[in-house]
Amino acid sequence: MRQEGVVTRWEDARGFGFVTSAAGGSQFFLHIRELPQGAPRPVVGDVVTFQPGRDGQNRPRALHVQYRASERRTSIGGGVWAAAIVGVVFYAVLGVLTVLRLLPGAAITLSGLASVAVFLLYRADKSAATRGAWRISESTLHLVSLLGGWPGALLAQQVYRHKTRKQSFQVVFWVTVVVNGAILAWLAITQPIPF
Repeated sequence: MRQEGVVTRWEDARGFGFVTSAAGGSQFFLHIRELPQGAPRPVVGDVVTFQPGRDGQNRPRALHVQYRASERRTSIGGGVWAAAIVGVVFYAVLGVLTVLRLLPGAAITLSGLASVAVFLLYRADKSAATRGAWRISESTLHLVSLLGGWPGALLAQQVYRHKTRKQSFQVVFWVTVVVNGAILAWLAITQPIPF
């Protein structure tokens, strides 16, 4: 019989945590592999349902874990929309600056290609993390973001709920956004005005 519980501990880097059952307060070990393929990684406070089971050493384990649908839908949707809006505004500004010949056309092309590439890299890394397979290095993700792919990275973080809780990663990510913006601003300022 399925039970409902709350994620009370989660170690994202290691892919496991604990669920406390609403029926009696027992703790069950939760491994990332017990979530559906492609599901967002848990965070403390998520409400889930699970099949109680036992591991090889007879310890309580949460099996076949599902998020309670209403709990995850709102938290993911708002972030995805915000990231999409930021990306649209960024590319609109790049487009205007390109039309005004303040930026070379290659800037918008490079940023667009980098955004698509980094989105796919995040997807692959999330899948690898879920399966416990070889991961894409954080420096690679940051480099592609720095090359103008940060709008794609921001969207991927929200769509896949990947790398959003790791503080050190987020600090470096936002530094890449600022540096990319500063480079684009410098290019726009140093271009001769075409009028």
